[in-house]
Amino acid sequence: MALFGTAPKKVLDLTKRNPILDPLLKKMTTRLVGQEDAAQVLVDMVAVHLSGFGAPGRPAGNALLLGPTGSGKTHAVEVLCEGLVGDPKGLIKIDCAEFQHSHEIAKLVGSPPGYLGHRETPPLLTQKRLDDLQKEGMPLSVILFDEIEKASDALWQLLLGVLDKATLTLGDNSVTNFEKCIIVMTSNLGAKQMQVKRFGFSTTDAVEIVDDSRLDDVAKQAAKKHFTAEFMNRLDHVVTFKTLTKEQIAQIMEIELGIIQQMFWTKAKFLYQLTPAAKFTLLEEGYSQEYGARDLKRAIERRVRLPLAGLVSSGQIAPGDALVIDQVNPKDEKFEFSIQSLASTNITFKDVENIL
Repeated sequence: MALFGTAPKKVLDLTKRNPILDPLLKKMTTRLVGQEDAAQVLVDMVAVHLSGFGAPGRPAGNALLLGPTGSGKTHAVEVLCEGLVGDPKGLIKIDCAEFQHSHEIAKLVGSPPGYLGHRETPPLLTQKRLDDLQKEGMPLSVILFDEIEKASDALWQLLLGVLDKATLTLGDNSVTNFEKCIIVMTSNLGAKQMQVKRFGFSTTDAVEIVDDSRLDDVAKQAAKKHFTAEFMNRLDHVVTFKTLTKEQIAQIMEIELGIIQQMFWTKAKFLYQLTPAAKFTLLEEGYSQEYGARDLKRAIERRVRLPLAGLVSSGQIAPGDALVIDQVNPKDEKFEFSIQSLASTNITFKDVENIL
């Protein structure tokens, strides 16, 4: 006997998702330039958890993010947190370089009673800390293990139990539950293999990044060689970030400048604009084939944000002003800041509020 009848079928749309996730996906794809696959994986973990159909007795999701340095792995997790709880720092970030020795695991779980440092070393991964990260309507916490390849084997062993059973027994015998937690690990494994050195006479950079079609294989092979098979089998997602092009770095620069503009408009009510020459200088200083966008934020901080803050604090910028930031002399380390009245631009305060 046939289980179903012969009525016309309706094909369902697998790309459709909970509308509550639309703002999160939009933020991820907008802010995470050039890394659409990674954005989709992170949002899908949230979607599965909110649906109530996640794997029982396991964390809400976990992922290992691989790829070249400066491609935005840590930034992706911060953007996810901003979308979930409104704060890019609303997560527990564990710098794995601080856990290169097995005894340092006590900083995560605390020392057992009777051991030296039991009272002086409060555990980092307590239930209270995880719960405090959640907000009403979004029952999720995020833990980031940054550059996990630098950690001791003891940390990987600790994670095996967390990824498998979503629980961790602390030094005082209390238990932390990770069922409402997304665990993300980043790693630069394979970064050296992703760089191809060129020899001979050349006027261009001496380093090239391997083609994106090979990045995934290079990164995953490096991870499998470094981590145990038991650890790799516990991972739900292994995502390789793509190399950022110079055009994508330019998009990131515009986003970062826009974030700074919003901050200064909120606090000091003025606008600023960079000339093409100034933007060219920032882009050249903030990007390289070898390090991606690693230096971009530092360049923006040094050349734009800090000078603007100094001009505001010295009283040279007032509400309603509009600034032009220019690179007049290419050899000059500092930009030129000139000012005009916002009224002369025919832009009202209400226009700016609508734009921002």
